[in-house]
Amino acid sequence: MNIILLGPPGAGKGTQAQRLQTDLGMIQLSTGDMLRAAVKSGSALGQQAKGIMEAGKLVPDELMVSLIEDRIAQPDCAKGFILDGFPRTEAQAVALDKMLAKTGKKLDEVIEMEVDEKALTERIVGRFTCAKCGTGYHDKFKRPKVDGVCDVCGSKEFTRRKDDNAETMKTRMAAYRAQTEPLLPYYRAKGVLKKVDGMAAMDEVYRQIRAVLARA
Repeated sequence: MNIILLGPPGAGKGTQAQRLQTDLGMIQLSTGDMLRAAVKSGSALGQQAKGIMEAGKLVPDELMVSLIEDRIAQPDCAKGFILDGFPRTEAQAVALDKMLAKTGKKLDEVIEMEVDEKALTERIVGRFTCAKCGTGYHDKFKRPKVDGVCDVCGSKEFTRRKDDNAETMKTRMAAYRAQTEPLLPYYRAKGVLKKVDGMAAMDEVYRQIRAVLARA
């Protein structure tokens, strides 16, 4: 089973991909992780990517698709893969389809995690974590039982990600709408696009995703 999870930043794609990987043996493929692994390996593709990134340029689509092709040929991808963060544009989607056809593979499902933009921004902006043990909290939805004290380890130090703010989310959502939303009609026309409620509780989102895969 080979799938793509689509949704804006903060929709929970990574969390759901990790659960699918644990339960079904599918491999989560993050373009960032693949790039770092390729550079570290010293492969020809890795060296090429390293030179491009060191020059401050974007890695071209052709190189990213080649990295994905190499990765999905490895034995651990035998049960399938989950693409998270790629493709982001229709041109990348077309290049990915061509590569998969060449290698005798295909996408079984493209699952869009639908979200409410205002509610998602509220969910992201309110996040903070314990600086010591990493337990996650939220200003509105999950405050520590004792204000200012971590429920798990008792630490009084908390951190927030610098990019978890309304302005950054506005920029990210605008980029998602401009670049990635055009993928929806592309995959809808191919008959592989399915939707789940990305604003539901994590367990419910996962149940919906599993239901989609069970029907594939």
